[in-house]
Amino acid sequence: MIHEKSAGAVVFRRNGGQTLYLLLEYKYKKEYYGFSRGNVEEGEDEKETARREIKEETNLDVDFVEGFKETVNWFYRRDGDVVSKKAIFFLAEARPGEVKISDEHVGFKWLPFEEAMDVLDFENTKNILRKAQDFLFNRYKSSLKRWIK
Repeated sequence: MIHEKSAGAVVFRRNGGQTLYLLLEYKYKKEYYGFSRGNVEEGEDEKETARREIKEETNLDVDFVEGFKETVNWFYRRDGDVVSKKAIFFLAEARPGEVKISDEHVGFKWLPFEEAMDVLDFENTKNILRKAQDFLFNRYKSSLKRWIK
């Protein structure tokens, strides 16, 4: 069995009175939306990987929200081999800047929580977004009530 480890982040930004989440549109066997992530390279820690992947895939610089780290595990087949995949996700606020997606993606959307949940296909991805939304609201509810909807 092959083992892979990737890292990425749920990227968000504030827009007026809303929190918007960045969803990247992937196209492999089918089109689907997810978060920026990529394989951890030798010599990198997980946050370094997440920061690098976000920059490569979106052109955005981010600030991590401390205290949020979620792990998802799954299996898939590649060239007849079973691959055990572990993905670590952080929560990151995008600094001002324009999204420029990489060739790995065919589109992107900034969406409020409920709309983002409707667009996501995979339950693992939805669970990560739920946890990110809850974390932001619970951690910063006194100062963020005005922009988390």
